[in-house]
Amino acid sequence: MPVINRVADFEDEIIGWRRDFHTHPELQYDVQRTAGRVAELLRSFGVDEVVTGIGRTGVVGVIKGRKGGAGRTIGLRADMDALPISERSGKPYASRTAGRMHACGHDGHTAMLLGAAKYLAETRNFSGSVAVIFQPAEEGGAGGRAMVEDGLMDRFGIAEVFGMHNLPGLPVGRFAIRPGGIMAATDEFIITLEGVGGHAAIPQQTIDPVVIAAQLILALQTVVSRNLDPMRSAVLSITMLEAGNAFNVIPRNVKLTGTVRTLAETERQFMEQRLRAITSGIAATFGATADIAYRRGYPPTVNAPEQTSFAAAVARSVAGDGQVNDQADGTMGGEDFAYMLEARPGAYIFIGNGASSGLHTDTYDFNDAAIPAGVSYWARLVEMALPVTG
Repeated sequence: MPVINRVADFEDEIIGWRRDFHTHPELQYDVQRTAGRVAELLRSFGVDEVVTGIGRTGVVGVIKGRKGGAGRTIGLRADMDALPISERSGKPYASRTAGRMHACGHDGHTAMLLGAAKYLAETRNFSGSVAVIFQPAEEGGAGGRAMVEDGLMDRFGIAEVFGMHNLPGLPVGRFAIRPGGIMAATDEFIITLEGVGGHAAIPQQTIDPVVIAAQLILALQTVVSRNLDPMRSAVLSITMLEAGNAFNVIPRNVKLTGTVRTLAETERQFMEQRLRAITSGIAATFGATADIAYRRGYPPTVNAPEQTSFAAAVARSVAGDGQVNDQADGTMGGEDFAYMLEARPGAYIFIGNGASSGLHTDTYDFNDAAIPAGVSYWARLVEMALPVTG
Protein backbone atom coordinates (compact mmCIF):
# COMPACT_ATOMS: atom_id res chain seq x y z
CA MET A 1 0.00 0.00 0.00
CA PRO A 2 1.77 3.20 -1.15
CA VAL A 3 1.26 5.30 1.96
CA ILE A 4 2.88 8.71 1.78
CA ASN A 5 6.29 8.48 3.47
CA ARG A 6 5.91 11.76 5.33
CA VAL A 7 2.57 10.59 6.73
CA ALA A 8 4.23 7.43 8.01
CA ASP A 9 6.83 9.59 9.75
CA PHE A 10 4.25 11.07 12.14
CA GLU A 11 1.82 8.15 12.32
CA ASP A 12 2.49 7.66 16.03
CA GLU A 13 1.62 11.30 16.66
CA ILE A 14 -1.72 10.86 14.90
CA ILE A 15 -2.42 7.72 16.92
CA GLY A 16 -1.72 9.75 20.06
CA TRP A 17 -4.30 12.37 19.08
CA ARG A 18 -6.82 9.65 18.27
CA ARG A 19 -6.44 7.90 21.60
CA ASP A 20 -6.64 11.19 23.48
CA PHE A 21 -9.96 11.95 21.78
CA HIS A 22 -11.10 8.41 22.57
CA THR A 23 -10.30 8.85 26.25
CA HIS A 24 -12.30 12.09 26.44
CA PRO A 25 -15.52 11.57 24.43
CA GLU A 26 -18.06 14.37 24.12
CA LEU A 27 -21.63 14.33 22.86
CA GLN A 28 -23.40 16.18 20.07
CA TYR A 29 -22.67 19.93 20.20
CA ASP A 30 -20.97 19.75 23.60
CA VAL A 31 -17.54 19.09 22.09
CA GLN A 32 -15.64 22.03 23.55
CA ARG A 33 -12.57 20.05 24.56
CA THR A 34 -12.35 18.21 21.26
CA ALA A 35 -12.97 21.32 19.16
CA GLY A 36 -10.49 23.29 21.24
CA ARG A 37 -7.81 20.67 20.75
CA VAL A 38 -8.52 20.54 17.01
CA ALA A 39 -8.17 24.32 16.70
CA GLU A 40 -5.00 24.29 18.77
CA LEU A 41 -3.40 21.65 16.57
CA LEU A 42 -4.43 23.36 13.34
CA ARG A 43 -2.80 26.58 14.50
CA SER A 44 0.36 24.70 15.46
CA PHE A 45 0.53 23.27 11.93
CA GLY A 46 0.58 26.75 10.43
CA VAL A 47 -2.89 26.51 8.90
CA ASP A 48 -3.66 29.88 7.30
CA GLU A 49 -7.05 30.45 8.90
CA VAL A 50 -8.74 28.69 11.81
CA VAL A 51 -12.38 29.54 12.49
CA THR A 52 -14.32 28.16 15.45
CA GLY A 53 -18.00 28.25 16.31
CA ILE A 54 -19.30 27.31 12.85
CA GLY A 55 -22.55 25.44 13.43
CA ARG A 56 -22.23 26.19 17.15
CA THR A 57 -19.06 24.21 17.89
CA GLY A 58 -17.64 23.25 14.49
CA VAL A 59 -14.09 24.13 13.44
CA VAL A 60 -12.85 24.99 9.94
CA GLY A 61 -9.21 25.35 8.92
CA VAL A 62 -8.21 26.85 5.58
CA ILE A 63 -4.91 25.82 4.00
CA LYS A 64 -3.77 27.74 0.95
CA GLY A 65 -1.77 26.05 -1.76
CA ARG A 66 0.70 27.55 -4.19
CA LYS A 67 0.19 31.08 -5.55
CA GLY A 68 -1.53 32.22 -2.38
CA GLY A 69 -4.38 29.75 -2.66
CA ALA A 70 -5.80 31.25 -5.84
CA GLY A 71 -8.28 28.90 -7.50
CA ARG A 72 -10.88 26.40 -6.30
CA THR A 73 -11.49 25.40 -2.69
CA ILE A 74 -12.49 21.86 -1.77
CA GLY A 75 -13.80 20.75 1.61
CA LEU A 76 -12.83 17.67 3.62
CA ARG A 77 -15.07 16.78 6.52
CA ALA A 78 -14.64 14.74 9.72
CA ASP A 79 -17.10 14.32 12.61
CA MET A 80 -16.07 14.83 16.25
CA ASP A 81 -18.87 13.63 18.56
CA ALA A 82 -19.24 10.40 20.51
CA LEU A 83 -22.23 8.31 21.64
CA PRO A 84 -24.08 7.82 24.95
CA ILE A 85 -22.73 4.28 25.45
CA SER A 86 -20.77 2.82 28.38
CA GLU A 87 -17.51 1.43 27.02
CA ARG A 88 -16.46 -2.20 27.52
CA SER A 89 -13.49 -2.33 25.11
CA GLY A 90 -10.93 -2.85 27.88
CA LYS A 91 -8.45 -0.59 26.10
CA PRO A 92 -5.93 1.34 28.22
CA TYR A 93 -7.18 4.54 26.57
CA ALA A 94 -10.87 3.72 27.10
CA SER A 95 -13.36 6.44 27.94
CA ARG A 96 -12.91 8.12 31.30
CA THR A 97 -16.43 9.54 31.20
CA ALA A 98 -19.19 7.21 32.34
CA GLY A 99 -21.88 6.64 29.77
CA ARG A 100 -19.96 8.20 26.87
CA MET A 101 -17.88 6.45 24.27
CA HIS A 102 -16.40 6.87 20.80
CA ALA A 103 -18.32 3.89 19.46
CA CYS A 104 -18.46 5.02 15.83
CA GLY A 105 -14.84 5.98 15.14
CA HIS A 106 -15.24 9.74 15.02
CA ASP A 107 -12.07 9.95 17.08
CA GLY A 108 -10.26 8.24 14.20
CA HIS A 109 -11.93 10.41 11.57
CA THR A 110 -10.87 13.58 13.39
CA ALA A 111 -7.32 12.35 13.90
CA MET A 112 -6.91 11.34 10.24
CA LEU A 113 -8.09 14.70 8.97
CA LEU A 114 -5.75 16.43 11.41
CA GLY A 115 -2.92 14.31 10.03
CA ALA A 116 -3.82 15.37 6.51
CA ALA A 117 -3.98 19.02 7.58
CA LYS A 118 -0.49 18.78 9.05
CA TYR A 119 0.89 17.24 5.87
CA LEU A 120 -0.88 19.69 3.55
CA ALA A 121 0.15 22.74 5.57
CA GLU A 122 3.73 21.52 5.49
CA THR A 123 4.00 20.59 1.82
CA ARG A 124 1.53 22.92 0.04
CA ASN A 125 1.90 20.81 -3.09
CA PHE A 126 -1.42 21.92 -4.54
CA SER A 127 -3.10 24.93 -6.08
CA GLY A 128 -6.24 26.57 -4.76
CA SER A 129 -7.24 25.98 -1.13
CA VAL A 130 -8.56 23.23 1.08
CA ALA A 131 -11.01 23.68 3.96
CA VAL A 132 -10.71 21.00 6.64
CA ILE A 133 -14.11 20.76 8.34
CA PHE A 134 -14.52 19.34 11.84
CA GLN A 135 -18.22 18.85 12.54
CA PRO A 136 -20.11 18.37 15.81
CA ALA A 137 -23.35 16.50 16.42
CA GLU A 138 -23.41 13.92 13.65
CA GLU A 139 -25.06 11.44 16.01
CA GLY A 140 -28.62 12.70 15.84
CA GLY A 141 -27.97 16.42 16.21
CA ALA A 142 -27.74 17.40 12.51
CA GLY A 143 -24.46 19.23 12.98
CA GLY A 144 -23.85 19.01 9.25
CA ARG A 145 -27.02 20.98 8.59
CA ALA A 146 -26.09 23.48 11.31
CA MET A 147 -22.74 24.16 9.67
CA VAL A 148 -24.30 24.57 6.23
CA GLU A 149 -26.96 26.90 7.60
CA ASP A 150 -24.19 28.87 9.30
CA GLY A 151 -22.76 29.68 5.88
CA LEU A 152 -20.04 27.03 5.66
CA MET A 153 -20.03 26.63 1.89
CA ASP A 154 -20.34 30.28 0.89
CA ARG A 155 -18.11 31.70 3.60
CA PHE A 156 -15.18 29.51 2.60
CA GLY A 157 -16.00 29.32 -1.11
CA ILE A 158 -16.22 25.52 -1.11
CA ALA A 159 -16.87 24.08 -4.57
CA GLU A 160 -16.85 20.35 -3.71
CA VAL A 161 -16.95 18.46 -0.43
CA PHE A 162 -15.77 14.97 0.55
CA GLY A 163 -16.35 12.74 3.58
CA MET A 164 -15.00 9.44 4.90
CA HIS A 165 -16.17 6.86 7.45
CA ASN A 166 -14.62 3.67 8.76
CA LEU A 167 -16.37 0.36 8.06
CA PRO A 168 -15.96 -2.71 10.30
CA GLY A 169 -15.67 -5.90 8.27
CA LEU A 170 -13.93 -4.19 5.35
CA PRO A 171 -10.22 -5.11 5.52
CA VAL A 172 -7.77 -2.43 6.55
CA GLY A 173 -6.30 -0.70 3.52
CA ARG A 174 -9.41 -1.14 1.39
CA PHE A 175 -12.03 1.40 0.35
CA ALA A 176 -15.67 1.15 -0.73
CA ILE A 177 -17.83 3.71 -2.52
CA ARG A 178 -20.72 3.96 -4.96
CA PRO A 179 -22.41 6.69 -7.00
CA GLY A 180 -25.89 7.73 -5.89
CA GLY A 181 -27.36 6.83 -2.52
CA ILE A 182 -24.73 5.35 -0.22
CA MET A 183 -26.46 5.97 3.14
CA ALA A 184 -30.14 6.22 3.87
CA ALA A 185 -32.67 8.84 4.83
CA THR A 186 -33.66 8.27 8.46
CA ASP A 187 -37.35 9.01 8.88
CA GLU A 188 -39.46 8.17 11.93
CA PHE A 189 -43.17 7.83 12.52
CA ILE A 190 -45.66 7.56 15.37
CA ILE A 191 -49.08 6.15 14.58
CA THR A 192 -51.83 6.48 17.18
CA LEU A 193 -54.91 4.34 16.53
CA GLU A 194 -58.07 5.29 18.40
CA GLY A 195 -60.98 2.92 18.65
CA VAL A 196 -63.54 2.27 21.35
CA GLY A 197 -62.36 0.60 24.50
CA GLY A 198 -64.32 -1.72 26.72
CA HIS A 199 -64.51 -5.00 28.60
CA ALA A 200 -62.40 -7.77 27.06
CA ALA A 201 -65.28 -10.19 27.60
CA ILE A 202 -67.58 -8.08 25.39
CA PRO A 203 -65.43 -7.29 22.32
CA GLN A 204 -68.44 -6.76 20.07
CA GLN A 205 -69.14 -3.52 21.90
CA THR A 206 -65.68 -2.16 21.15
CA ILE A 207 -63.59 -1.12 18.21
CA ASP A 208 -60.44 -2.96 19.17
CA PRO A 209 -57.30 -0.96 18.29
CA VAL A 210 -55.06 -3.91 19.18
CA VAL A 211 -56.54 -6.04 16.41
CA ILE A 212 -56.34 -3.07 14.04
CA ALA A 213 -52.68 -2.58 14.97
CA ALA A 214 -51.97 -6.24 14.20
CA GLN A 215 -53.57 -5.87 10.78
CA LEU A 216 -51.68 -2.65 10.17
CA ILE A 217 -48.28 -4.08 11.07
CA LEU A 218 -48.70 -6.90 8.58
CA ALA A 219 -50.05 -4.59 5.89
CA LEU A 220 -47.19 -2.13 6.21
CA GLN A 221 -44.72 -4.93 5.55
CA THR A 222 -46.21 -5.27 2.06
CA VAL A 223 -45.13 -1.76 1.05
CA VAL A 224 -41.56 -2.86 0.32
CA SER A 225 -42.37 -6.40 -0.82
CA ARG A 226 -45.40 -5.61 -3.01
CA ASN A 227 -45.47 -1.87 -3.80
CA LEU A 228 -41.84 -0.89 -4.30
CA ASP A 229 -39.87 -1.65 -7.45
CA PRO A 230 -37.70 -4.64 -6.46
CA MET A 231 -34.68 -2.90 -8.01
CA ARG A 232 -35.06 -0.13 -5.42
CA SER A 233 -34.18 -0.23 -1.74
CA ALA A 234 -36.17 0.64 1.38
CA VAL A 235 -36.75 -0.58 4.92
CA LEU A 236 -39.87 -0.09 7.03
CA SER A 237 -39.64 -1.35 10.59
CA ILE A 238 -42.15 -1.19 13.42
CA THR A 239 -40.00 -0.96 16.54
CA MET A 240 -42.41 -0.22 19.42
CA LEU A 241 -46.02 -1.01 20.23
CA GLU A 242 -47.81 0.39 23.28
CA ALA A 243 -51.30 -0.80 24.20
CA GLY A 244 -53.32 -1.16 27.37
CA ASN A 245 -52.41 -2.03 30.94
CA ALA A 246 -54.90 -4.68 32.08
CA PHE A 247 -55.74 -8.29 31.19
CA ASN A 248 -59.47 -7.68 30.94
CA VAL A 249 -59.62 -4.27 29.25
CA ILE A 250 -59.57 -3.54 25.54
CA PRO A 251 -57.82 -0.16 25.36
CA ARG A 252 -59.06 2.88 23.51
CA ASN A 253 -55.66 3.68 21.97
CA VAL A 254 -52.64 1.88 20.55
CA LYS A 255 -49.39 3.59 19.60
CA LEU A 256 -46.99 2.23 16.98
CA THR A 257 -43.57 3.72 16.30
CA GLY A 258 -40.96 2.88 13.72
CA THR A 259 -38.52 3.98 11.09
CA VAL A 260 -38.36 4.21 7.31
CA ARG A 261 -35.01 4.08 5.51
CA THR A 262 -34.53 4.92 1.83
CA LEU A 263 -31.58 5.69 -0.46
CA ALA A 264 -33.27 8.15 -2.81
CA GLU A 265 -35.75 11.01 -2.50
CA THR A 266 -38.29 9.38 -4.85
CA GLU A 267 -38.47 6.26 -2.68
CA ARG A 268 -38.58 8.45 0.42
CA GLN A 269 -41.69 10.24 -0.80
CA PHE A 270 -43.29 7.01 -1.99
CA MET A 271 -42.80 5.24 1.34
CA GLU A 272 -44.37 8.08 3.30
CA GLN A 273 -47.35 8.26 0.94
CA ARG A 274 -48.02 4.52 1.14
CA LEU A 275 -47.64 4.43 4.93
CA ARG A 276 -50.20 7.21 5.27
CA ALA A 277 -52.63 5.68 2.78
CA ILE A 278 -52.52 2.16 4.23
CA THR A 279 -52.78 3.36 7.82
CA SER A 280 -55.75 5.62 7.14
CA GLY A 281 -57.45 2.96 5.03
CA ILE A 282 -57.15 0.15 7.57
CA ALA A 283 -58.24 2.39 10.45
CA ALA A 284 -61.29 3.50 8.47
CA THR A 285 -62.16 -0.08 7.51
CA PHE A 286 -62.52 -1.01 11.18
CA GLY A 287 -64.24 2.22 12.19
CA ALA A 288 -61.23 3.65 14.01
CA THR A 289 -59.20 6.80 13.45
CA ALA A 290 -55.48 7.16 12.92
CA ASP A 291 -53.19 10.04 13.77
CA ILE A 292 -49.88 9.87 11.90
CA ALA A 293 -46.89 11.92 13.01
CA TYR A 294 -44.19 11.48 10.35
CA ARG A 295 -40.83 13.12 11.05
CA ARG A 296 -38.22 13.42 8.33
CA GLY A 297 -34.71 12.89 9.68
CA TYR A 298 -31.43 13.05 7.79
CA PRO A 299 -31.88 12.96 4.00
CA PRO A 300 -30.18 10.23 1.93
CA THR A 301 -26.44 10.64 1.46
CA VAL A 302 -26.14 10.88 -2.31
CA ASN A 303 -22.76 10.75 -4.03
CA ALA A 304 -22.36 12.77 -7.23
CA PRO A 305 -21.18 10.55 -10.12
CA GLU A 306 -18.19 12.66 -11.19
CA GLN A 307 -16.85 13.17 -7.67
CA THR A 308 -17.43 9.49 -6.85
CA SER A 309 -15.39 8.37 -9.83
CA PHE A 310 -12.65 10.79 -8.83
CA ALA A 311 -12.67 9.65 -5.18
CA ALA A 312 -12.37 6.02 -6.28
CA ALA A 313 -9.36 6.93 -8.45
CA VAL A 314 -7.73 8.66 -5.48
CA ALA A 315 -8.35 5.61 -3.29
CA ARG A 316 -6.75 3.37 -5.94
CA SER A 317 -3.68 5.61 -5.98
CA VAL A 318 -3.32 4.88 -2.26
CA ALA A 319 -4.55 1.30 -1.91
CA GLY A 320 -3.85 -0.10 -5.36
CA ASP A 321 -6.05 -1.70 -8.00
CA GLY A 322 -8.34 -4.36 -6.64
CA GLN A 323 -8.52 -2.73 -3.20
CA VAL A 324 -11.31 -0.29 -4.06
CA ASN A 325 -14.91 -1.36 -4.63
CA ASP A 326 -16.53 1.47 -6.59
CA GLN A 327 -19.92 -0.30 -6.80
CA ALA A 328 -20.30 -1.14 -3.14
CA ASP A 329 -23.64 -1.76 -1.50
CA GLY A 330 -25.22 1.18 0.27
CA THR A 331 -26.18 0.99 3.92
CA MET A 332 -29.47 1.84 5.59
CA GLY A 333 -27.67 3.70 8.36
CA GLY A 334 -27.98 7.49 8.29
CA GLU A 335 -25.37 10.23 7.97
CA ASP A 336 -25.78 13.99 8.18
CA PHE A 337 -22.97 14.58 5.69
CA ALA A 338 -26.02 14.34 3.44
CA TYR A 339 -26.74 18.01 4.12
CA MET A 340 -23.32 19.00 2.83
CA LEU A 341 -23.84 16.91 -0.30
CA GLU A 342 -27.14 18.67 -0.85
CA ALA A 343 -25.29 21.98 -0.73
CA ARG A 344 -22.31 20.99 -2.92
CA PRO A 345 -21.36 18.04 -5.15
CA GLY A 346 -19.05 15.54 -3.55
CA ALA A 347 -18.57 11.97 -2.41
CA TYR A 348 -18.57 9.90 0.76
CA ILE A 349 -16.26 6.89 1.00
CA PHE A 350 -15.80 3.99 3.43
CA ILE A 351 -12.36 2.95 4.69
CA GLY A 352 -11.73 -0.51 6.11
CA ASN A 353 -11.63 -0.94 9.88
CA GLY A 354 -10.82 -4.64 9.72
CA ALA A 355 -12.38 -7.34 11.91
CA SER A 356 -13.47 -4.97 14.66
CA SER A 357 -16.66 -4.93 16.69
CA GLY A 358 -19.57 -3.28 14.93
CA LEU A 359 -20.32 0.41 14.99
CA HIS A 360 -22.37 1.63 17.97
CA THR A 361 -21.38 -1.33 20.15
CA ASP A 362 -19.77 -1.06 23.58
CA THR A 363 -16.68 -3.04 22.50
CA TYR A 364 -15.97 -1.12 19.30
CA ASP A 365 -12.62 0.60 18.77
CA PHE A 366 -11.28 2.46 15.76
CA ASN A 367 -8.42 0.52 14.17
CA ASP A 368 -5.25 2.64 14.26
CA ALA A 369 -3.83 0.53 11.43
CA ALA A 370 -6.26 2.34 9.11
CA ILE A 371 -4.70 5.75 9.80
CA PRO A 372 -1.91 5.76 7.18
CA ALA A 373 -4.31 4.90 4.35
CA GLY A 374 -6.90 7.40 5.54
CA VAL A 375 -4.47 10.29 5.87
CA SER A 376 -2.86 9.44 2.55
CA TYR A 377 -6.28 9.36 0.89
CA TRP A 378 -7.07 12.87 2.10
CA ALA A 379 -3.67 14.20 1.07
CA ARG A 380 -3.76 12.62 -2.40
CA LEU A 381 -7.32 13.79 -2.94
CA VAL A 382 -6.24 17.41 -2.49
CA GLU A 383 -3.09 17.04 -4.61
CA MET A 384 -4.99 15.29 -7.42
CA ALA A 385 -8.03 17.61 -7.30
CA LEU A 386 -5.92 20.77 -7.18
CA PRO A 387 -2.73 19.98 -9.13
CA VAL A 388 0.03 22.56 -9.32
CA THR A 389 0.33 23.93 -12.86
CA GLY A 390 2.62 26.46 -14.56
